[in-house]
Amino acid sequence: MNHDLPRTALDAPIHDFLAHYRALGRGYGAEEHGLRGLRDFLVRESAHDLDQTTFDLWCRHLAHLAANTLRNRQQTVHRFCQYRSRNEPDCFVPDPLSFARPQPYRAPVLVKPEQVARMLGCADTLPPSANSPLRAEVLRLATVLLYTAGLRRGEVLALTLADVDDEAGIIRVRESKFHKSRFVPLSESAHEELCRYLDARLAADGDVRPSAPLLCNRSRGWRPYTGTGLRDGIIRLFGQAGVRDTQHRRPRVHDLRHSFAVESLTRLYRRGEDVQSRLPHLALYMGHVSIASTAYYLHFVPALAALASERFALRCGHLIRETSDEHS
Repeated sequence: MNHDLPRTALDAPIHDFLAHYRALGRGYGAEEHGLRGLRDFLVRESAHDLDQTTFDLWCRHLAHLAANTLRNRQQTVHRFCQYRSRNEPDCFVPDPLSFARPQPYRAPVLVKPEQVARMLGCADTLPPSANSPLRAEVLRLATVLLYTAGLRRGEVLALTLADVDDEAGIIRVRESKFHKSRFVPLSESAHEELCRYLDARLAADGDVRPSAPLLCNRSRGWRPYTGTGLRDGIIRLFGQAGVRDTQHRRPRVHDLRHSFAVESLTRLYRRGEDVQSRLPHLALYMGHVSIASTAYYLHFVPALAALASERFALRCGHLIRETSDEHS
């Protein structure tokens, strides 16, 4: 908590709430950010505690957020207030029926291999700058890791030189989402991209300490790329390479991870493998707790529907024909 601000009735309960759930192994970083924002809002409104009036004011203050984002923050406050009510039965607990209504999430834009190839070509044309002498190399490698290894943007940004085994072509992702660490073997072409980047990084006199960030710029010394810097760079490549879907929508950075999952499933179908038995392998590779999380990425897109239908017809089509003959 910010101890420079006046104290509120929420300070101690928020501290206890976060400590409780973190003791259970949860990060609760986003939840802490939201609750701190609520606490600071109360201070600005000269309110000591949360009640229906201040809660409604806070919700209107966040009206610029997307409905699902606002709902998530409201649900965090609801969980916090329920936790607080165990020791303070008379404290305010908001009514979930008043929360923002959930909206369907934006469908991902699936990026095709040929589109990624155009993005890499565009990355090669990016000129270096004083603060980012490796801009072309950084964005090229980031695109490759996001698309061919299904890494999250935050995972790519958190990589250090110590996390990279350039001889074996393996990356270690440490304490990412769900507090899971994992080793990610790279494809042969991705391994080559990694080695090429490391050579360029060394030639630019980059920081070679094991703790140094893998993707770095020279702003105030060799520092890691920011999430905003990487996002803006990838989005620029989407625009330059003309990456759009049939509805002319441009992808988000996270859609590269979604595309990786769908492409992986497509390859399994085309190789004739047992898709269901391979899903746990894909979940492990992507750093998911279970295949339920992986299934989020595997929407029934037309290409997958066609492959699944072809497999069903190949294996079970004769049963349908036999049944039809019996009833004719």
